[in-house]
Amino acid sequence: MKLSQIALAVNARLENGSPDFEITGVNGIEQAEPGEITFVSNPKYAARARNTKASAVIVAEDFPPIPAAMLRAKNPYLAFAHALELFSSRHSYAPGVHPTAVIHSSARIGSGAHVGPYVVIDENVKIGRKAVLLAHVVIYRKAKIGDNFFAHAHAVVRENCRLGNNVLLQNGVVVGSDGFGFAKDEHRRWHKIPQPAPVVVEDDVEVQANSCIDRASVGETRIGRGTKIDNLVQVGHGSRVGQDALLCSQVGLAGSTEIGDRVILTGQVGVVGHCKVGDDAIVTPQSGVSGSVDAGAIVSGAPAVDHKAWLKYSAILPKLPEIARAVRKRTTLQKD
Repeated sequence: MKLSQIALAVNARLENGSPDFEITGVNGIEQAEPGEITFVSNPKYAARARNTKASAVIVAEDFPPIPAAMLRAKNPYLAFAHALELFSSRHSYAPGVHPTAVIHSSARIGSGAHVGPYVVIDENVKIGRKAVLLAHVVIYRKAKIGDNFFAHAHAVVRENCRLGNNVLLQNGVVVGSDGFGFAKDEHRRWHKIPQPAPVVVEDDVEVQANSCIDRASVGETRIGRGTKIDNLVQVGHGSRVGQDALLCSQVGLAGSTEIGDRVILTGQVGVVGHCKVGDDAIVTPQSGVSGSVDAGAIVSGAPAVDHKAWLKYSAILPKLPEIARAVRKRTTLQKD
């Protein structure tokens, strides 16, 4: 593909390169070979960009000049994502139903669907157009799913759940598993609380491998439009996640948690039930949120506090033994 075509496709301005130069692929800045395109956005990596073997580099508009052809973009990372799309070979799945699939007679599936081996679709299910359900996907009764649904092998959508358009479920995802609710009886034994309320997943949501979104006893569990959920994430019953949020690997939301729009919960963050995390907040890795977080805040630690305060705490921690010795010594001298 010509550089000029790539520049147009990724909304970038070509500089220091021939528009007709042919690019054959995309690669990392250190792995790229002649004929390939790469990207860099941080000026501190300018040395790597100058020394790369790539024939072209996607850079920010103010990135310093380098010998290779440059495609200047407002958002180099997004432009690189679009470049990857140009060179990625997407698997296509022909419409049709595999003979081993089991589909209830009352189920309704839109045109252009691909239903793979051993898929099970229960009664009164509704699925929109151009769905792809790969091997061993199971859709429970009365689930409603929009257009362009894509479910990888062993994904499960439980009863009465509602999914919007363009929802992507990676392998092993469970949407609508029972919420973790139990009441203790007079014999101090746990009694299961029914969890009949559905999970609602809005448009353009992706849920990655082996993540679970629990159904609730009352109300609903809702995932907002455009939210992306990483591998091994637990969304507790009755939680609400806003639009365009990111829940990174091993995040855990206890029941009735409220996560705002564009919130980023990084790896292994835990949020206590009934807490609210405001719009645009960021929680850094392995933090524990035990109270509400203001909109736009950056918090760290367990319990999570303002990130700048946490940095001060962290700087002091290695010095605590020395401080403790000094305090004991001073206390001893005062007694003497």
